[in-house]
Amino acid sequence: MHYIDLIRDQPLVWGLFIFYLVGTSYLAWLGHKKTTNIKNFAIGDGNMNPLVVGLTLAASIASTATFVINPGLVYAFGVSAFLHYGLAVGLGVCTALVLLSVGFRRVGARSGALTLPQWIGQRYESKALTLFFAMASLLSLTFVVLILGGVSIVMQKVLGLGNSEALVIVTVFVFGYIFVGGTYAHAYTNTMQAAIMIVVALIIVGSGLDAFSDGLGPFLDRIRNVDPNLAMATNASNEFFDSAFKVYVAGFVVGFAVVCQPHILSKALYVKDDKAVKRYLGVTIVVTLIFTGLLLVGLYVRAGSFPQDLKYDSVMAVYIADTFSGPLLAFISVALVAAGMSTLDGILVALSSIAANDLFLGLTENTLLKDKSEDEKAHLAHRASQIILVVMGAIAFTIALNPPELLGFFGQLGVYGLVAASTAPVLFGVLMNNTGPQVPKGWMFFASATAMVLHFFLYIWGDIKNPAVTATYGVFASIAIVLLQRTIYWLTSAQHVPRL
Repeated sequence: MHYIDLIRDQPLVWGLFIFYLVGTSYLAWLGHKKTTNIKNFAIGDGNMNPLVVGLTLAASIASTATFVINPGLVYAFGVSAFLHYGLAVGLGVCTALVLLSVGFRRVGARSGALTLPQWIGQRYESKALTLFFAMASLLSLTFVVLILGGVSIVMQKVLGLGNSEALVIVTVFVFGYIFVGGTYAHAYTNTMQAAIMIVVALIIVGSGLDAFSDGLGPFLDRIRNVDPNLAMATNASNEFFDSAFKVYVAGFVVGFAVVCQPHILSKALYVKDDKAVKRYLGVTIVVTLIFTGLLLVGLYVRAGSFPQDLKYDSVMAVYIADTFSGPLLAFISVALVAAGMSTLDGILVALSSIAANDLFLGLTENTLLKDKSEDEKAHLAHRASQIILVVMGAIAFTIALNPPELLGFFGQLGVYGLVAASTAPVLFGVLMNNTGPQVPKGWMFFASATAMVLHFFLYIWGDIKNPAVTATYGVFASIAIVLLQRTIYWLTSAQHVPRL
């Protein structure tokens, strides 16, 4: 009776939502027909359409954080947060995609890698590195919790559901269709979701452009009237964006580093050649720039006649409810739900593939699976990925029921620990593509572990509560260690020793 009342109160929103669920389920079933082993589950057949991959990647990068959380942080912290997420992070992401993707695909195609940890382990000829990054990748569960929480907030506001009801629906649905269809389900559904998200992003950004009708100066003056710090390039009133280093340097470094997440860089393994990589990158960058425009909503609300005491995670919902109505409001509301699901499914494919391919196979191939054929191992790994997916769903759901405060920073904390550790091995692994594993595996392990430990140490005990800053210090430390090893190698190698 409860749900009948909800549907009767908002028939259009619920009708579109149910249509979205049915359409996504159908695409997942199409993916299921192509998913028979761990390779299909993880990266497909390696010959996917670049347009599909580009839209999939753009949707994976732009999650609930982009559509809901980050506009709220811009509302809370002002222009400094806009410049951090929009300019610095965006520039870092685009730079890393262009610099790393082609080389990553070449190395992965040569080695047959299915996941980021496997890629790193094979690049540096170290199973220990594969296991280390497979375990570290589980930190992405914090971002899964962030997305679940963000989607739940949207579903509560637009569908009238309670928190636990919303979490059950999104957890069972998204984890379920990835369980069925793996990477193909992820790619097919994300293509549809990305198309919806592009249209919605353009509508939302365009709806507030009249705020600039008098020019940028008067627009900023209206924000300045609320709080002068909100209109500054650095915001001295808070510890997150109170310096150029935190806004710009940390933003660029973290934007670059987040590309080294398993569910982002591994998209290069979905396609067959460098030309396809360049095509999908073009699509991804253009669409990502469109999504980045949504950060303006935080400034629209500050400069408009909206309440100035909103919770940051409710800003987007308040804006669209005040700005739109009827069918358009219903369409946008469902699109916000799709935005969260689009990144969630990409992370789930990557995490379950890593857990099965790098942990399950890596730890059992010489014991439980030593007498199995390669086909049997691949089949068992696929089944293991599905079981692991169910376990991760239960864990993420449990945490999301009682989420921590500042959910956005909680999600960043875990995933930034992972990317701080993975940046150096990926960067040098790509840049030294044609010269072999020049950096010894022991040095690379030390560099990666130092980055992760330093990130968490500075956040927990160093009283630096901006995870982008602690991750940046970690990345700098790891790169410094690798450069030290390069310097020692150069000074001690035979060709540089003067002959007597």
